[in-house]
Order: sequence, then C-alpha cells, then structure tokens
Amino acid sequence: MTLFWIICAALLIIAILFVAVPLWRGIAKDNSVVRDAANLEILRDQIAEMDADLKNGLLTPELHEQGKRELQARLLEEVGDTKTGEVSKKPHPLKITAVVLAVLLPLASVGLYLKLGNPNAFAPQPEFGAGGIVRDEAGIKALEDKLVQNPNNPEVLLMLARSYVELGRYADGAKKYDSLTKLVPDEAMLWADYADALAMTQNTLVGAPTSLLNRALEIDPNYAKALALSGTAAMERGEFSVAIMYWEKLMKQLPPGSENAKMVEEGLRQAHMLLAQSKGGKVAQLDQINEPAPKAQAAGQERITGTVTLSAALKGQADPNDTLFVLARAAQGPKMPLAILRKQVRDLPVQFALDDSMAMSPQMKMSNFDQVVVVARISKSGTAMPQPGDMQGMSQPLALGSKGVKIAIDQLIR
Repeated sequence: MTLFWIICAALLIIAILFVAVPLWRGIAKDNSVVRDAANLEILRDQIAEMDADLKNGLLTPELHEQGKRELQARLLEEVGDTKTGEVSKKPHPLKITAVVLAVLLPLASVGLYLKLGNPNAFAPQPEFGAGGIVRDEAGIKALEDKLVQNPNNPEVLLMLARSYVELGRYADGAKKYDSLTKLVPDEAMLWADYADALAMTQNTLVGAPTSLLNRALEIDPNYAKALALSGTAAMERGEFSVAIMYWEKLMKQLPPGSENAKMVEEGLRQAHMLLAQSKGGKVAQLDQINEPAPKAQAAGQERITGTVTLSAALKGQADPNDTLFVLARAAQGPKMPLAILRKQVRDLPVQFALDDSMAMSPQMKMSNFDQVVVVARISKSGTAMPQPGDMQGMSQPLALGSKGVKIAIDQLIR
C-alpha cells in the first residue's frame, strides 16, 4: 500500500512539473524600453512640427519655447510612471496560475481516487486456497458476515459453498449452491457442484443429484464433471450402457494417457463387463476386457484398516489445510474408488478403516473384488482426481480384511 502511494506521489509531481514550469517561465518580456523609444520618436516629431511652425511664422518664439517645455515634461512623467510601475509591479497572472494548479492538481487527483477508486484494494484479505476455498474459521466467519450484508453476492456464496464442502459441511454447502443456482441459473459448473455436494449428504447420486446433473448437461453437454458424475450415477442405477455413453463422451475431452483418462478408461471397462454380464453375454467376447469377473465377498469381511503417514521429504510441501483422500480401488480392474475417506493433512498420521459403507455405488464395492490397492493422496485442489502437485502413496495389492496396513505418502505427482 505504501509503495502504491509513493508511485502516485511521484506521478503527481511529474504532472505538476509539466504544467507549472512552462507557466512560470512563460511571463511576457518587459516592453518598457520599446514604449519609451516610441514616446521619444513621437516627441521628436512634435518638436519638428513646432520648429516648422516657428519658421513659417505660425508660432511666436515664446509659444514655441513653451510648447517644447511641455512636451519634455510630459515625456519625463511617462518615463517616471514606467519605472515606478516596475518597482511596485504585482505578481504575473501566469505565476499565479502555476501556483494554483500546483495546489489543486494533487487535491483533485486524491479526491477523484477516493470517490471513484477502491481505497481498500490493497487491504489485507482472507487467505484463500485453490478455487477460492477458505480453510480457517476466521475466513469462514468473514465470508458469512459479508453474506449477511449482501445475501445475493454470488462470489461470496460460491466461496462459502466450496469452503463448506472442503470442511465436510456438505449440507451447508448444498444450501449455498441451491441459492447460487437461483441467482446464476445458466452456469453448468454450479449445477454439477451442487449435485456433488448433495450426493455427499445423501451418500448417493441417484434421485435429486441426478436431476441437477441433467440440468448441468442441458446447459453444457460437454461439461466434464457433469459427464463423470452422470456416468457414476448411471452405474448406481445399473444402467451400464448409459454410463458408457457419458464416459465415452468424457474420454474425448481428456488428454490421452493422463491419470484422469486412465481412471475413466478403467470405469468404461468395468461398465462394459457389467453390461455383458447383465445381458448374459461372455466377458471374453469384448476385446477390451481381459480381467475376470469380480467375485463377491461376504459382508463385513471386506474391511481394511491401517495408518497413513507423510514422509519427511514432503512435509515442507504440504499445507495443514490440504485435503487428504484415503481410497481403495481394485487391484485388477477399474481404477475408480471403491471406498473413500476424506481428511486433512493436519490429521496425519491418520488411522483409517475402509469398507462397503463408503462405496460410491452398489455395483462398485470392495466386496466385489478379491484384492484392492489402498491409495493415500494429498490434494492441493481439494478434488479426488489426481492433479500435478499432489502427493500420494499406495499399498501393494491387499486381500480384503487386511489389518495394520502402513502407507507412506512419498511420491509427488508431476
């Protein structure tokens, strides 16, 4: 803020110099000498006329001499007045203008900035995480106070909604997204995020969340998050062909070979496999399917427990407010999460337990597979999809029911 005012002061000084200095120097030159020379020339002309009149007998010598004395006296009076005026001369108008501008220009500039500018632009603001997320209670309280003053501020509503979801307050986040979609009804992102938050409160994407996703895709048929969640919702409903349609459309938008593309590709393989089974077909008939059908596990025996720690080498790169995901995925098969637990880096070391109650859909449960891999990922963006800059660690393939699993987060995703 101080630097800003220093720069403004410097610019004002330069502006004043450009305006005032030329005015100060632009005083008209003294023309008294020119005026005296003109008066002297006039005097000479008049004396010459009087001499001619004397010669022609039009003037007597006495009148001629008296006239000359009068002309000389008048000339002396005019010269004396000029010198007196020079001594008592008032300040030149251009100098007065230069001084007035030097005073008024800074006052006018500051006044206009205070009226039209934003004096609070450099004031300290709450620290936001990625995507405008506030992770501390003081920041949340500040946003809530702003919302009280202006309940229809979409920017504050969006920050609060994302922050509530980040802190696990899914119901509060869903309420804010509901208000947002009424204020900004034509934004696909808001409808998809609303569906995501509502699904976290209901533990399912079926029903109201699906309707919200449909609205998002009406606005933008290619919105990636809406396509991804719509495919998951279709898997929950057992509509595998619909899930394939959404995910194939999503695959066209993802960079080939990226982590997200691999996850969606594995989801497609699982959907094809389940679709073939539902129709009584053979999985082997599908070229892209080469893993065996999942094998059901007795309920309650699928639980996997263990501890997640962060390696010393990466501690300096993780913020205590960063999101920590602990998830299980099939060792052979789709890489989509079968169970997921959400914490924060400040909770490390974390004791975890994963089971079917944390499944994202009935068809995608831990108990459907013989072996799973447990992944622990620190997300800078707050989303479960891996991004460059995230940190992660993973286990070897584990049998269901494994206990005391130890996972160290020691890899940086690039």
